[in-house]
Amino acid sequence: MANSHDEPAIAMDAISAAPAAAVHEQPAVNEKAQGHDDINEITAAPREEGGVLEGEEEAEKRDLEMPGQDLQQGVRDVEAITLSWSKWHLAAVLFNIWMLYFVNAMQSSILSNLIPFLTSDWESHALLTTIYVVSDAMSAAVYIPLSKIMDMFGRAQGFLFMIGCALLGLIMMAACNNLPTFCAAYVFYNIGFYGMTYCVDVITADVTSVKSRGLAYAFTSSPYIISAFAGPKAADDAVYDNMRWTFGCFAIILPFVAAPLYWILRTSLNKAQNFGFVEREKNNRTFMQSVWFYIVEFDIVGVLLFSCGLAVFYLPFDLASLAPNGWASGYIIAMIVVGFSVLCFFVVYEWKLAPKPMITWSIFSNRTVIGACLLDVTYQISYYCWNYYFSSFLMVVNDLSVAEAGYVGDTFDVVSGVLLLFVGYLIRRTGRFKWLLYIAVPLYIFAQGLMIYFRRPNQNVGYLVMCQIFISIGGSVFILIEQVAILAAVDHQHVATALALLNVVGTVGDGAGSTICGAIWQNTFAKALYMYLPEDALDNFDNIYEDIYTQLDYPVGNATRTAIQEAYGYAQTRMLAAGTGVIGLALIWMLFIKNIDVSKLHQTKGMVF
Repeated sequence: MANSHDEPAIAMDAISAAPAAAVHEQPAVNEKAQGHDDINEITAAPREEGGVLEGEEEAEKRDLEMPGQDLQQGVRDVEAITLSWSKWHLAAVLFNIWMLYFVNAMQSSILSNLIPFLTSDWESHALLTTIYVVSDAMSAAVYIPLSKIMDMFGRAQGFLFMIGCALLGLIMMAACNNLPTFCAAYVFYNIGFYGMTYCVDVITADVTSVKSRGLAYAFTSSPYIISAFAGPKAADDAVYDNMRWTFGCFAIILPFVAAPLYWILRTSLNKAQNFGFVEREKNNRTFMQSVWFYIVEFDIVGVLLFSCGLAVFYLPFDLASLAPNGWASGYIIAMIVVGFSVLCFFVVYEWKLAPKPMITWSIFSNRTVIGACLLDVTYQISYYCWNYYFSSFLMVVNDLSVAEAGYVGDTFDVVSGVLLLFVGYLIRRTGRFKWLLYIAVPLYIFAQGLMIYFRRPNQNVGYLVMCQIFISIGGSVFILIEQVAILAAVDHQHVATALALLNVVGTVGDGAGSTICGAIWQNTFAKALYMYLPEDALDNFDNIYEDIYTQLDYPVGNATRTAIQEAYGYAQTRMLAAGTGVIGLALIWMLFIKNIDVSKLHQTKGMVF
């Protein structure tokens, strides 16, 4: 999910990814492929209609030779690409996706460690979650229109658009000198990088068989193993050098890493056109008719209602403690009422009024889709109830450096990067995935419950690492299962829509978790500081509350530093308690997911992994 997080770096996020060791099957028309082992097989599978294979031999042969004619243009194009390209093109795409994830992992690891210091530069450390709330609300509204771009125009076009947004965000971050500009930059950055990872996840699904998809996503998450060590060290150096130049570096690197994937997709499509696999539909619309067509098709009204309503509803929970009269302030009450009303109107509009609804309601008739979405939103809320202030906690309470705090925070990335390759292989060999949830979900709940006890002053950091390892094992597994399950429940036409839906609910959950985190922080940390600080430090209360540099200036053992540590513990235990209460719902949601045999499903065609 994200995801994606930057988070458990998967966020997408979650832990979205693509395979390390390719398991390929030759097209069925090539009998020579039958002697290959698993590592060298390339799958050419018949099209699936609603998860059921066509039974007639002639229909199967026809589907193998041509893209499905009942598919949208973008889906037909990608089937034409896989029918016409070579195994070297496939390998190049998977490698380039791995490189994109590596760049994303590095920049997200660095930014997550730098952002407490960036906000402190403008004396706004307490507003950390507000930035995340706004960006998540905007990002959540982008996925569905982006899925339509990829289905209507093509995978390459959607990918290019998201790279443009990410570049704009990075350039603005490198140039910003105040908090409002940074917030705007972070919105573009978040939309761009979340959208980019979503696009490559869709492309990964397009070029893999259903049974290998878990292994494929595990492969693309593996760069986080590297960034877990390199990212925090780079962030540690940047804190004392030029933090903004870090973003400038990635603005230069990203286009060079992204360009090969776009080029391969475009040239492969041209090759497919030469082979006669691609047919273009002509339209006779005028310019104004085209403008209106796309406004309706992409449901611009729905997108605006959803993103604005979500942001306006979430923000008061972060801002109430800063308002003149707290929750009684007029604009706080107005924002909650207006935001909730807009969201209610959005539901009615999508259900009854929208010519082309943003949400494909029919997809919710599948209980596996419902279960995967509920599991994802629950996980995201639970995780982000406490995560955003974790690195600050480690530096202030456990006296770790920026790099050391980053290593502890990135435990998830290291564990998941290794573990999921094994999990993906198990899914491929057994064809089943649901049994893994019965292990992962209880383990995650247990580990987060343990964190409530150990996330306080005077606890050995080793216990925190132990809990992080348990959380990583549980969380990474059911993030992967969510993706595998929802894609197994739909046909190829709805792959982009299904992944978009999963990302939407995950990002909404991320925003909700950030809102809860910010509300708890602002209503507990300040109160605890005032309660614990010695009288001679109260004059500096505002700086201590808003600036992590000031918090770290007090030496360990000093009465003021001890008071700050106690305040952190007071706030963090309540954040974790809220998150643990939420994640308990996952025990119910996992029962919704069907035990699908992915080895019997076929969605993609041609030379795929």
